Amino acid sequence: MAIVLALVLLVVVGGSAGYLLFLNNKVSSNVQRESLLPTPGVSGATEAPTKKAAAKDAQNFLIIGSDARSGLAGSRSDVIVLMHVSADRKSVNLIHFPRDLYVDLPGRGKDKINAAFAYGGAPLLVQTLQGLVGVPIDHVAIIDFEGFKRMTDAVGGVNVYVEESSASGGYTFTKGYQQMGGAEALAFVRERKDLSEGDISRGKRQQAFIKALMLKSLSKDVLGNPVKLAQFVEAGTSNLTVDEGFSTGDMRSEAVAMRNLRGKDIAFITAPFTGYGTSPAGASIDILDEPGMAALGEALQNDAMDTYEDVTRTP
Repeated sequence: MAIVLALVLLVVVGGSAGYLLFLNNKVSSNVQRESLLPTPGVSGATEAPTKKAAAKDAQNFLIIGSDARSGLAGSRSDVIVLMHVSADRKSVNLIHFPRDLYVDLPGRGKDKINAAFAYGGAPLLVQTLQGLVGVPIDHVAIIDFEGFKRMTDAVGGVNVYVEESSASGGYTFTKGYQQMGGAEALAFVRERKDLSEGDISRGKRQQAFIKALMLKSLSKDVLGNPVKLAQFVEAGTSNLTVDEGFSTGDMRSEAVAMRNLRGKDIAFITAPFTGYGTSPAGASIDILDEPGMAALGEALQNDAMDTYEDVTRTP
């Protein structure tokens, strides 16, 4: 998934000097770039929020998992994650926004958050998130699900903890640890209809998978194997689109800055909501926890995520 590529791959590149030239060329030749950030004055876009002094060196990445590599309108966004990298590069918070979260879309009124991507592509989704949490999105990364499968297979599969048993896509998932290849993992993270909390449970599955792929990608089995490492980089970069301002040099700089990150330095959070409901149009929605979102925004704005209390409440 894009989260893994935007974080784990950067750490891999930064920590693998022997492969640096090869990886640099691979990233440069494979990664596609598009205009994914809103341009003020175009289609009603406004200026991005200004960073506070305490967070001027922090970075905010929007990570999108889509059914298409392009960030253009009309595609679906099944995965929406805001990745906040602290100014000292010693911690990362990955905030999952459930796609059914009912929010204000700039110029569109209230709707599910994933509708922003369908209506206006990545730029409208960026504006929506900036309005919710009050911090600027520095960069955007989109990966399609073919890349998701290939990254999993490239590392030889992953061992994922299954919290809730289910069956989907021709696969059976039983509570406990389960080894998964790419196609099986894709079915695992996309399932939601038969899970107890729907989209929220799916978000938890995605987080469990991310952890598993992160650990496998940073293992000696991958980093010490030139063939696996090359396959992993090829799988990720050939299905990745980033904003035009996110250069290979920027990626390399972030890699060096985050090279000492480990699993304990990475936190997973679900955007705050108070429960479930139905929109005026009759669609099932996740109800936004406005005080909780304000608290999350304040923590992000001040680069103080260690003070944020996860107020997510589920029935």
